[in-house]
Amino acid sequence: MRRSMLGRLAVAAACSFSLLAAFAPAAGAAADSGPDRDRDHGRSYKRVGYFTQWGVYGRDFQVQDLDTNGTAGKLTHINYAFGNVGPDGRCFTGNVPGEADAWADYVRPLAAADSVDGVADDAQQPLAGNFNQLRELKAKHPGLKVLISLGGWSWSTHFSDAARTPASRKAFVSSCIDLYIKGNLPQDGARGGAGAAAGLFDGIDLDWEWPGSAGDTDTTYRPEDKRNFTELVREFRTQLDAYGRAQKRRYELSAFVPTAPAKIDAGFEVRRIMRDLDFVTLQGYDFHVSGEPRTAQQSALYARDDFSVDGTVEAWQRRGAPAHKLVMGMPFYGQGWTGVSGGGDGMGQPATGPAPATWAAGYEDYKALRKLADSGAYTVHRDRRGGHAWLFDGTTLWTYDDPQVLRAKSAYVREHGLGGAMFWSLDGDTADGELMTAVDRGLRGR
Repeated sequence: MRRSMLGRLAVAAACSFSLLAAFAPAAGAAADSGPDRDRDHGRSYKRVGYFTQWGVYGRDFQVQDLDTNGTAGKLTHINYAFGNVGPDGRCFTGNVPGEADAWADYVRPLAAADSVDGVADDAQQPLAGNFNQLRELKAKHPGLKVLISLGGWSWSTHFSDAARTPASRKAFVSSCIDLYIKGNLPQDGARGGAGAAAGLFDGIDLDWEWPGSAGDTDTTYRPEDKRNFTELVREFRTQLDAYGRAQKRRYELSAFVPTAPAKIDAGFEVRRIMRDLDFVTLQGYDFHVSGEPRTAQQSALYARDDFSVDGTVEAWQRRGAPAHKLVMGMPFYGQGWTGVSGGGDGMGQPATGPAPATWAAGYEDYKALRKLADSGAYTVHRDRRGGHAWLFDGTTLWTYDDPQVLRAKSAYVREHGLGGAMFWSLDGDTADGELMTAVDRGLRGR
């Protein structure tokens, strides 16, 4: 997944289909009130949005914004990004630059104006920060679930070690349940302590990138990761179910999984893990990235001789994943190149490097790309058969998903009986939640 760092490795696959039907509403689509009550042929759809720990800083995207922009009412799940795994193979948190941020998670006090319930945090409450705001958001939106996402691109470093033996898996899973599900946070002044976050998290999302194949530069991987990931999933399911029985509730377990067939085959015993996972979120973006020498699509629904969302869905289903457990990943950001030469619409042309951007070269939030599209300086181009869009001003190109693309992808979810949609990440949307609204309406068949 994109996660906290760029540096995504490009991946490749092949598929060739027509997008024409994806732009038409599914026959017989119907809707009820609330995202968890939507129905299409008797089915419901998950809407899973990633909330980034670090987005509260420069982007100033607070949990409260999910309420004020209407997004919270359209989501079924929030995945909190991220929890880290230490060199000892245990889940941990603290204030360690680049490794953990307890200040953002549960220490930072919020003023009344920034709080979901309109009440300022006081100095003595054991839970503040993002965690307390998520708790308040859940109270305001009953039925909304929050999962802790473990790993991500930058924090998958020690997953392979943690999953290596039965003893290490048992200790790893136990530590994660203790920290997040039981809510036993490290003491930080008045914050934290036994049970401080109890009841906040409704499950765990595994974002190991990637078992059995290369991820970030410092991430360990081994051939035996494939079997060990299966056993790790089983251990999480076993321990979550055991604790859930004691609490008289069920905890969910999900995983973020890759597009590339080579990565799937290197790291995932698909039929076995799908028995224990409630659902998986599919990598539906970063098919090409701004570090590559030529411009290319990053999230096409269909593509000939290249990666695509449809190819990803087909690859997982062919290996035994049931459609209703596949949740399609959708980007709320774009990949960009500059120094593009060769003329035409800019797609597939040489470039000198990643495009300048607000937070990191080659990566820009949708809300900023929307302004470029409205500025008149860029032309919006569409591959209607492929189901993707891009902006080009003659020199700089951005490939991204806009509401029109997301409506087509939402139609695809309905027509193919998939489990729903996932978004990386919620802080990339406009102030009025334009992308979230487009997906919401698309999943309702509107």
